[in-house]
Amino acid sequence: MPTLAQRAVEMPASPIRKLAPLAAEAKRRGTHVFHLNIGQPDLSSPASGLEALKHIDRSVLEYSPSQGFLSYREKLVKYYASYRINLTPEDIIVTTGGSEAVLFAFLSCLNPGDEIIIPEPSYANYMAFAISAGAKIRSIATTIDEGFSLPKVEKFEELINERTRAILICNPNNPTGYLYTRREMNQIRDLVKKYDLYLFSDEVYREFIYTGSPYISACHLEGIEQNVVLIDSVSKRYSECGIRIGALITKNAAVRQAVMKFCQARLSPPLLGQIVAEASMDEPPAYAEMVYEEYVERRKCLIDGLNRIPGVYSPIPMGAFYTVARLPVDDAEKFCAWCLTDFEFEGQTVMMAPAAGFYTTPGAGRNEVRIAYVLCKADLERALVVLAEAIKAYPGRV
Repeated sequence: MPTLAQRAVEMPASPIRKLAPLAAEAKRRGTHVFHLNIGQPDLSSPASGLEALKHIDRSVLEYSPSQGFLSYREKLVKYYASYRINLTPEDIIVTTGGSEAVLFAFLSCLNPGDEIIIPEPSYANYMAFAISAGAKIRSIATTIDEGFSLPKVEKFEELINERTRAILICNPNNPTGYLYTRREMNQIRDLVKKYDLYLFSDEVYREFIYTGSPYISACHLEGIEQNVVLIDSVSKRYSECGIRIGALITKNAAVRQAVMKFCQARLSPPLLGQIVAEASMDEPPAYAEMVYEEYVERRKCLIDGLNRIPGVYSPIPMGAFYTVARLPVDDAEKFCAWCLTDFEFEGQTVMMAPAAGFYTTPGAGRNEVRIAYVLCKADLERALVVLAEAIKAYPGRV
């Protein structure tokens, strides 16, 4: 029998989805599962986008341009201008979700064996995209006890060598909810400039910032305009994960030309998704305000509730809609699986993402979970009750 490719062997299973078969089996047994494991918002998508989908007036569902529709990119220029990010339509390439934007950035900017420095814990799929590109992730540790703030510049420089090509950040951060400060962003800028690195910046959660601190985009950093590749998506801000529309943004013409070759090879981003995303941009501001206020309430509900459970600790996330929580258990992955296979409380259980899958350092995050507060407040309150009962009943409680 032929052997698998090494990259397939190395490709990690998703910590977000790997327990899905256990959840499905729990549901078959009649147990209600509170899904705290995945960043799938339960809020309605914009009515303007849904209406556009219902009334598509086309006799042929054709290919779109490989870089995406010009009309959509022109609207995006205005959107980014509201965040003081000044672009032209040519700076924007529409992608099949933010995931494709990350993958195409890696394929265009990194050679096999090149290294990317990424603060950990980090979005688990970055590892998958790096493996696809033959690149290697070098993790720089942040810790729950320090609120996941960045370490000093010297820690970064310890990792930089002749193979280092890029730094990747997610701001606000998935999975921690951390928001990088002006000082931290300037520190990253100085490193990028000093060593002439790429800065890949995933900023899909910019709408969800819960502090008075300003949102600092990588595109705001002066002197590294040619180094920055910004990653974006409509999945979270419009609750439109399924339309698979993202964007890769850069002022670097050579990078855009390289990315376009990969875009042409996959032909075009989703036609229907672009129609929905473009129409969604016409939604009145009240939609974004409603979504934001709802997440503010959910965040308070979840973090207050977690920190009231004996032995549980979660720092207060400043952005996105996730938190990483430390639990009084021997192994969070075993605990998360046990919740789905051996536990229920009044016919209910919880599904969380073991945080170890968001680290590349062996053993890191062993007693941590990522929790997404994408359920309504009443469901979050009930899920917290169920979680507290699960921790009390778990045989591996510490």
